[in-house]
Amino acid sequence: MSEKAARQSLVRLSRSLFERGYSVGSAGNVSVAIEDGLLITPTNACLGFLEEERICKLDHQGRHLSGDLPSKEIFLHRAFYETRPSTGAVVHLHSTYATVLSCLPDIDPENCIAPLTPYVVMRVGKVRLLPYVRPGDPAMGEMIRELEGRHAAVLLANHGSVVAGKDLESAVYAAEELEETAKLLFLLQDRQPRLLTPEQVDELVRRNPLNARSRTDEPRG
Repeated sequence: MSEKAARQSLVRLSRSLFERGYSVGSAGNVSVAIEDGLLITPTNACLGFLEEERICKLDHQGRHLSGDLPSKEIFLHRAFYETRPSTGAVVHLHSTYATVLSCLPDIDPENCIAPLTPYVVMRVGKVRLLPYVRPGDPAMGEMIRELEGRHAAVLLANHGSVVAGKDLESAVYAAEELEETAKLLFLLQDRQPRLLTPEQVDELVRRNPLNARSRTDEPRG
């Protein structure tokens, strides 16, 4: 994808997220890899009203090349690019139900999105809950690096979700799938839902090699 096309897609898909309520105000940030660096939404920018020429461009070392200053949460984006070589885009949202889930004290931090549907397994994988840190704290990036690329998605405690994908559309769709699954979990919280069995999950993982590593705890190789 050319830089021009990447900028256009970033504006279009970010607006779509905003218009459907996945992001409010200036919350959330999105980035996409390009041949000579990285494009990321600017700090304090609303995803619904981005301007192509103001999108921040960084080189591969994280140096600011053009556009407005990058999101203060650039650290978590760069950590995914550095530890998951297949990453082509990263989406960070403060969407309602994923944020609700990130605030609950009794969710499993090792696997906080239960396998309710095949789609969350295929598009998102196993989701880790990371401890709370102040937004913009570089510790965000360090926590993601410590996962060594084993997860394509995380929940930041009391904050929201971060999802990496092979390209911008894949990352957006996965972020949406995570939010909708979090909504299902909230709606089912007083019941005992039927989950996919480990065998069913394994079958889905085998048929989706891009997500295979995110459903296991095997180190990167």
